[in-house]
Amino acid sequence: MKRHHCSDRAATSDIGRRDLLRAAAGFVLAANATWTLAQAQDRSARLPNIVLIVADDLGYGELSCQGCRDIPTPNIDSIARNGIRFTQGYVTCPVCAPTRAGLLTGRYQQRFGFETNPGPAAYADVKFGLPLDQQTLAERLKAAGYATGMVGKWHLGYKPELTPPKRGFDEFFGFLGGAHSYLPGARRSELLRGMTPVRDEREYLTDAFAREAVAFIHKNKRRPFFLYLPFNAVHAPLEASDKYLRQVQGISDRKRRTFAAMALAMDDAVGRVLETLRKEGLEENTLVIFLSDN
Repeated sequence: MKRHHCSDRAATSDIGRRDLLRAAAGFVLAANATWTLAQAQDRSARLPNIVLIVADDLGYGELSCQGCRDIPTPNIDSIARNGIRFTQGYVTCPVCAPTRAGLLTGRYQQRFGFETNPGPAAYADVKFGLPLDQQTLAERLKAAGYATGMVGKWHLGYKPELTPPKRGFDEFFGFLGGAHSYLPGARRSELLRGMTPVRDEREYLTDAFAREAVAFIHKNKRRPFFLYLPFNAVHAPLEASDKYLRQVQGISDRKRRTFAAMALAMDDAVGRVLETLRKEGLEENTLVIFLSDN
């Protein structure tokens, strides 16, 4: 992706281009991240789209752009190569849920008491989640006229009022908990579309998330959109499809081989999103951010 610079202009909503780019940059400055800024050449172009991609439990050195030799990640590498790498940026918590709370609010999660994971739904305090008095990025962008979609892992509350459809997202496909099986027919928690259970999913979960992310982009290509894409890869359980395992047969250690296959699946999913932006002519006006939660 190319980077273009243009002067700031006032938006037609309360959130201007400068505010959006500052907010998006703020995410990355707080995380171990790579990002791509692609602004439209036309100064009268619409507000930029935002695609925020979060990996789960991905180590700093597990990308080929970060020196990893046995896991090729060309699509994620392309974001680093064509954008800006923040090699000394850090997430604000070493566990999943608080990092996401800070990411979506733009605040240190300690300031509003979200310092631990809620745990599995069966054991969690149902009231535990992102406090309702904390506004999310999705809520702000929705008010500014953006289409807002989330595909992936939520982990910020189970009660209806704490779920993505009530926290600013027009569309949601994913799960509410902290972990989920990747394989069809072996779900750890419920897969949802909106808040309706999905019973017939047959794809490897990372592939399904890629499919849904691409569909959201196609659907909203004619208006500004915010796509939040928090994969559960490469979080446990260690489960990979044969398609990706075949690509890493040279790795002798079984666990490492499975992990590598999971990372390949996520990289392919990122590639599908980037390719869709290119094909739809959206990449020059889309801010793409990639980071890991811890």
